Amino acid sequence: MSTFGKVFRVTTYGESHCRSVGCIVDGVPPGMDLTEEDVQPQLSRRRPGQSALSTPRNEADAVQIQSGTEFGKTLGTPIGMVVMNKDQRPKDYSEMDIYPRPSHADYTYLTKYGIKASSGGGRSSARETIGRVAAGAVAEKFLKIAHGIEIVAFVSGVGPISMEKDAQDPKFLELLDTITREQVDAAGPIRCPDSNVSEEMTKLVEQYKEAKDSIGGVVTCVIRNLPVGLGEPVFDKLEAMLAHAMLSIPATKGFEIGSGFAGTAIPGSKHNDPFTKSADGRFRTTTNNSGGIQGGISNGENIFFNVAFKPPATISQQQKTASYEGVEGILEARGRHDPNVVPRAVPIVEAMAALVMADTMLIQQARLGARDLLKKDN
Repeated sequence: MSTFGKVFRVTTYGESHCRSVGCIVDGVPPGMDLTEEDVQPQLSRRRPGQSALSTPRNEADAVQIQSGTEFGKTLGTPIGMVVMNKDQRPKDYSEMDIYPRPSHADYTYLTKYGIKASSGGGRSSARETIGRVAAGAVAEKFLKIAHGIEIVAFVSGVGPISMEKDAQDPKFLELLDTITREQVDAAGPIRCPDSNVSEEMTKLVEQYKEAKDSIGGVVTCVIRNLPVGLGEPVFDKLEAMLAHAMLSIPATKGFEIGSGFAGTAIPGSKHNDPFTKSADGRFRTTTNNSGGIQGGISNGENIFFNVAFKPPATISQQQKTASYEGVEGILEARGRHDPNVVPRAVPIVEAMAALVMADTMLIQQARLGARDLLKKDN
C-alpha cells in the first residue's frame, strides 16, 4: 500500500509524469513550528539536475504546505504537502507500449493491475520519493526538538570502489560520531566524505554515463542521540522497521546494520559489545558491533546501517528483449535517467530513517505515559 507508519503515518501519492506528487502526514504533534522552509532543503538535496552525475530533468521541486498548519504552527491535524511536476516529457516513453524495460516495473505493474502508467515508471519512479522526503523533514524537526536526534547519510560505495567502514575501526566510528550533512554536501557531487575515494567514484560514474550505462552503490546512515527503549521485541524490532523502510525505497537491494555480513566472520568473543559506565554516568557499550540495537530495541548508542542500491534499470543502450507479445526485439530507451542513484538517495535514506524513529518515539512515549498513569492510581 502507500501508507507507512502506525502513529506517525505517511501516505504518498503521485506518478512520475502526473500533475503533482506529495503526501499526507498524520500524527504530527500540535504546536510545532513548521513552514515550507523547514521542508525545502531536503527536497532540494533530492531533486534532479543537481550535477552532471544526475538526470538532467529540470525540476525545482518546490513544496507547498496545503493543510495542517496555521500561522506557521502544526495543528495536530493531517499535514498535506504538494510538489508540482513541471518538466514532463511523456513522449520519451512511447517504446513502453511495445516493450517492457528490462529489470523495470513495467511488466509486473501491468500484470498486477491490468493497466499501467503510459509514461515513466509510474509509482515505481523515484518521483514518488518526494512525498517521503517531505514527510521525513517534518519527522526530523520533531525528533530534533524532542530529543536532539541527528540523522546523517552519505555515499560509502560506488560499484567496486568503497571507503573503509569497518564497525570495529575507531576511525570509522569517529566519523559516525562527527559527520554532518554540510560536510557530506561539501564533499562533492558524489556525497562521499572520504576524499581518498570520492574522486575515483565520480570518475567511475562519469565513465558509465558516457557509455550510456549505469552503476550501483551503497549509502551509509547514522542516527545519533537516541534514547534507550525504541523498538519492539518481536516482529517490530527496530532494525526490522528500518530494513522495511529502506528496502521500500526504489532500486534498493540490500540492508545491513552494525557489523552486518562482516560480523559473521568474527567470533562471539570479539563481536560482543561489553557494557560500561561512562564518565557522565551513562550505561554504554565499549564497542558497537550491534549497531545501536539489541533485542530489537535501541540501546542508546549510534544506530548505523548500509543500504545497497542496484544500477538504475533504465539505460540508453540498445538491449535485447521481447515485446509484450513475446516477439524478440531491441529496446533503446529514451528519457532522462541517473547513471547512479546513490548521491540523490542520501536524503531519501535520511527521510525514511526519520519516519521510523518518529513513529517508534511516539509509540514509546504512549507506553511511558500509560505507565505513569498507573503509578498515579497506585
